[in-house]
Amino acid sequence: MQAITVSQPLQAMIDDLVTTHCQDPFALLGRHRVGRTDQVRVFYPDALEVRLTVEGAKGERSEKTMRRIDERGIYVTTIPKTSRYSLRIRWADGWQETHDPYSFGLLLGELDLYLFSEGRHHHLDQMMGAIPMTVDGVQGVRFAVWAPNAKRVSVIGDFNIWDSRRHPMRLRHEAGIWELFIPGLRSGERYKYEVMSQDGTVLPAKADPYARASEHPPATASIVASSSSHNWQDKAWMQERARHQTPENPLSIYELHAPSWRHPQSGRGVMDWDELAATLIPYVTELGFTHIELLPVTEYPFSGSWGYQPLGLYAPTSRHGSPEQFARFVDQCHQAGLGVIMDWVPAHFPADQHGLASFDGTHLYEHADPREGYHQDWHTLIYNFGRNEVRGFLTGSALYWLEHFHIDGLRVDAVASMLYRDYSREEGEWYPNIHGGRENLEAIGFLHHLSETIRHLHPETLLIAEESTAWPGVTKPVSEGGLGFDYKWNMGWMHDTLRYMERDPLWRGHHGSDITFGMIYAYSERFILPLSHDEVVHGKGSLLAKMPGDDWQKHSNLRAYYALMWAYPGRKLLFMGCELAQPQEWSYEGEIAWFRLDDAFGRGMHDTVRALNGLYRREPALHQRDDTPSGFRWLIADDRENCVFAWLRQAPDRAPVLIVCNMTPVPRHDYRIGVPSDGSWHEILNTDAAIFGGSNMGNGGLCHAQHVPSHGEAQSLVLTLPPLSALYFSPHPASPQGSSS
Repeated sequence: MQAITVSQPLQAMIDDLVTTHCQDPFALLGRHRVGRTDQVRVFYPDALEVRLTVEGAKGERSEKTMRRIDERGIYVTTIPKTSRYSLRIRWADGWQETHDPYSFGLLLGELDLYLFSEGRHHHLDQMMGAIPMTVDGVQGVRFAVWAPNAKRVSVIGDFNIWDSRRHPMRLRHEAGIWELFIPGLRSGERYKYEVMSQDGTVLPAKADPYARASEHPPATASIVASSSSHNWQDKAWMQERARHQTPENPLSIYELHAPSWRHPQSGRGVMDWDELAATLIPYVTELGFTHIELLPVTEYPFSGSWGYQPLGLYAPTSRHGSPEQFARFVDQCHQAGLGVIMDWVPAHFPADQHGLASFDGTHLYEHADPREGYHQDWHTLIYNFGRNEVRGFLTGSALYWLEHFHIDGLRVDAVASMLYRDYSREEGEWYPNIHGGRENLEAIGFLHHLSETIRHLHPETLLIAEESTAWPGVTKPVSEGGLGFDYKWNMGWMHDTLRYMERDPLWRGHHGSDITFGMIYAYSERFILPLSHDEVVHGKGSLLAKMPGDDWQKHSNLRAYYALMWAYPGRKLLFMGCELAQPQEWSYEGEIAWFRLDDAFGRGMHDTVRALNGLYRREPALHQRDDTPSGFRWLIADDRENCVFAWLRQAPDRAPVLIVCNMTPVPRHDYRIGVPSDGSWHEILNTDAAIFGGSNMGNGGLCHAQHVPSHGEAQSLVLTLPPLSALYFSPHPASPQGSSS
């Protein structure tokens, strides 16, 4: 065997490798030209023997035993320059046949690297992270991670006994991305990255920011996800989605926290996606909702955050099964005619050591200055939205869920915290933007980029803002100076109307503006009316508990409130359990109050919501003109003495709907209200009907207009208004949703 000389530079590289300081493993390992032959160097500590199988230009094969030139596991041999090679390694428990990770050339294309650096790569799930693929005819997994300021990055996992010396990566300097192809690996492998900072500090092992699957918390390793795509069966839904999700169509959302919606009968853990599909989908569709909205299902370490402190923005949480199971769940929702919206959190991330914080030893994803980079409310870190790669990381995540999982919309959490540099900060705890203002220009730029990208690539999907301030133009296009969202949560309406409903009816007459004020700004944005999870946690009590009076009055108040909401301009969102008039506030460790289905009041509330959704979807007047003044007209907004409100919902060439609310426990007899047409008006909803748990007072399902002018109309109805109730009337016959006998 030809003698192999270990030069001083080569020995220095070997020393760096085995002491984990090697910055360029390809300079040492793999195939190298030495004189007239090629030299192959590999590193396999603890191997008993390493052999190299050589394949010549004509396909002839031979095997050579490699020489160990360093007791720590460096093996070397020479081969002809035109040949190919593979490896056979003898371990204590047998032989392994594999290929050399350091025999492969550059993996990522120049265009990919350029677009990544610009923050404009639209398919980062196919570029970054762990991707099973075939390279030069060899199956394996390509790893890629962004850590531009690291001295060394290694892939570690079960496959190399978590030894960072085995698989150090190659740095693509132009983009700060480290890459490596490891032959023989398949989906299901656990892995992380070990990162050494420039000062030589080895950081806590990092999960892959781009991982498409993760271990079940509290374990934190990333998992190589399969590259095979789900066999989608939702073609009919996807073809009609654009029509379903226009502003003129009904949008009624059932918001849920998947782990605590219902526990499996076995009592173990939480339901997986298949179990949820079998139980949740028929339940929600029977209630008449058009969409579900999932509290964040991007992987998150702490269950008590409900998903709002995520670290795996490309991975469905493993709590409910595999990514394939999640895709199957969405598919089945679509086949049942149910849209899927998911909460998505780009505003902040937790500081867990295995996550994004100080990822490469520097403040890579977050700001270094705590006045910009630390969120005081949630003790989390704030993304540096001004960095191209961070903006691309977030936008890539949004696109991944829309494309790979057919998600129909994203509700962007905590937008207000992104827009203002002084959000929840006192004087001296923030500093202004370059113009001296409080607006976060970088975050605004990111939101513009996000909305414009989604509008360009997936215009039929929804982008929804949880934005609690008076920021102008949230739902206006970017081209018109807006942020580009489709809808905004109407937090003002929610706070005002809940405040009204919490009051003793004795005092409601002095606070009617809590009901009417929302119409002053109702058309300034496209709104969703939210009764969300935020209103039933942290000691706020359940919606039922907020209502005044005895048990009967509480339920009557809540039914009337729901009917008011469903008739008010704006799309609807109701958190799980509220349809059952859940007595206690929500706990993420429990489940909703299913026992209420066996109780007259609980079942009545459930049926009230179902009836409201049915009318909302069937009656165009209740949804077609949510965003224009022509869809709404007050008839009575100032009856302080009786606490009665009445209005019309209208749509072109459609029957109007008259809504009348009596917000006191006192029945109102012979109450006259003007209507726009004579003839019969049908009582199509009465929240006081016996089937809903009410006293069954009302108008017998039908009223006839009298030619007596009232409220600016030439004719009027004389009505009986049940206590704490809402009534819907239409001149168009419809199946009554609860009427008095």
